[in-house]
Amino acid sequence: MKDQLQQLLEQEATLQFDSFNEDDAWQLGCLSVDKARKDKLGISIDISTKDKVLFHYSCKGTNPDNDHWISRKKAAVNRFGHSSWYMGLKLKEQKLSLEEKFYVSERDFAVHGGCFPIIVRDTGIIGTVTVSGLAQEDDHAVVVEVLEQCLKQKAGE
Repeated sequence: MKDQLQQLLEQEATLQFDSFNEDDAWQLGCLSVDKARKDKLGISIDISTKDKVLFHYSCKGTNPDNDHWISRKKAAVNRFGHSSWYMGLKLKEQKLSLEEKFYVSERDFAVHGGCFPIIVRDTGIIGTVTVSGLAQEDDHAVVVEVLEQCLKQKAGE
């Protein structure tokens, strides 16, 4: 598990933007929707800063529960500063629940894969990109794949 936790920290260190704005959110969101359609994924996608939603889309096969999961995953990333998958694995390693470790309700926070911090280099976390609808490791993998694709496209501009 330590290797997996280290890999997740490396993703956070690597998948960073030089800048991020509404146009970047649109690009990231459209890439996410394209992947979902191509792979026939029943997911909801959310890209938000800490105070506003920049992009939100729900594919066929989703339901209002996906939006509730998104909200709880975003709360965890914004509170703890790491991907929701990292936080879930870290707590599992410590054999503690979210409530035991941090005294917060799992009704409000979810440490299940699928939410990743949007990090601007030399600034820090400015928001989140979240996917809900698949197994948590698959939600996380979709987010990472699309972030990598978006960052490659931006580097080629």
